[in-house]
Amino acid sequence: MKLNYLVLVIAMIWLPSCKSTLHPIPNASKPNVAPEMRVPEWAKNAVIYELNTRQFSKEGTLAKAAEALPRIKELGVDIVWLMPIYPIAEAQKKCNPAETTPCLGSPYAAYDFKDVNPQLGTKADFRAFVQKAHALGLKVILDFVPDHTGWESKWMKEHPEYFVRINGEFTVPIDPFSKQVTDWADVAMLDYNNPALRRAIIDAHEFWVREFGVDGFREDVAGFVPNDFWAELRVALDRIKPVFMLSEWGDIPEHLTSCFQANYGWKFHVLIKDIAKGKKNANDLMTYLSAFKSKFPKQGYQMHFTQNHDENTWNGTERESFGEAGDTFMALVFTFDGMPLIYNGQEASLNKRLSFFHKDEIDWSGPSRAAFFQKLTQLKHTNEALWNGAAGGSVQRLDSDNSASIMAFVREQNGDRVIAVFNLSSKPHETTVQAGKFAGTYNNVMKGNRQTVAANQVFSLKPWEFVLLSIDKP
Repeated sequence: MKLNYLVLVIAMIWLPSCKSTLHPIPNASKPNVAPEMRVPEWAKNAVIYELNTRQFSKEGTLAKAAEALPRIKELGVDIVWLMPIYPIAEAQKKCNPAETTPCLGSPYAAYDFKDVNPQLGTKADFRAFVQKAHALGLKVILDFVPDHTGWESKWMKEHPEYFVRINGEFTVPIDPFSKQVTDWADVAMLDYNNPALRRAIIDAHEFWVREFGVDGFREDVAGFVPNDFWAELRVALDRIKPVFMLSEWGDIPEHLTSCFQANYGWKFHVLIKDIAKGKKNANDLMTYLSAFKSKFPKQGYQMHFTQNHDENTWNGTERESFGEAGDTFMALVFTFDGMPLIYNGQEASLNKRLSFFHKDEIDWSGPSRAAFFQKLTQLKHTNEALWNGAAGGSVQRLDSDNSASIMAFVREQNGDRVIAVFNLSSKPHETTVQAGKFAGTYNNVMKGNRQTVAANQVFSLKPWEFVLLSIDKP
């Protein structure tokens, strides 16, 4: 969920004077560390696929989505992330009056964290989805919404003490960092000062892992929740099995020691969009990476993407954001430092902003990119240099004679190596890349041929063209 604020002129005056149970800002100077965090082995070279069940098909059901799991597996996906599957609260449900399709509300305005939205199917349907995914070797993570529920949710009726109160009244979420009031009018903020609420949130997570075999969670707006809670949750889940945890936040390094394997690469995403529009250049990529490495723990990494549900709905399609360079930046996402995400529909060249609150089926009729993704996922799986976090090799930039436009780098790990050369501009370039000691004969991943790289190798690159060269250990 992206942060769209209703900036109230009186907010900064009103909030400090109110009697409230607003939970404190996560303490960044004293990180809470979950002891003996268990890291699932299968996440080290994994690729994530985001699936929006209700927009995925005409039927919009879990059963229909399950039919596509073999195709998703063939793309080379490892983890299927399901957007929230919980029943949606009806009170104050958000709709867009300009849209004529059925209003479904926001999936992030949950009514009950331990049930399935009947519009998507039943608990039996969800169990069958997970079982089919597991039979194919896929893992399933659920989108959880720890900061809030919908208005008049089950908890609001049965446990009003679970919620933040301002002058005795429930409140929409308030950013604990800026103290600004959000415009999320369809949800009410939960109170992490209440130990009973913490136990209930942990119990809801355990429910999906124990009863359905879920393999982890993507935690919405994770920065709004105190970091010490994440350490509690990690310990509880690790008692059941190792799970993969993804934080929808990008600026709290302590998340990667308290609970999460990965967080969101929001800054990376903004950067690559700016490069596509000519506002930034290739040199800024190393500035970003250096800042991340200096701030975040070694074992953690970020999930990178060109599209997700927020970006697609609110900011634009892949074509709107990247123009003709969609493949280029997706290849960068797969080869740069981090874990790659495929958003549902990208494999069919989705060129449509999907409605957030209304029924709006994915258009699957576009040109197939399946072969493109299969080449990238195969490289990700087999070449250890590109594995996630500490399991992969570091990004070492190779000098070229046009550093503003050309991003050339090498990654190595355990005898595996990848050289990547990207023309990150809308103009053709002939450039000399100083491969030095990395000279040799490589497999050209996208073309499928062998290519010799000299110590000073000349590359003639069309606008937005890229070259991926791989050496696998014997």
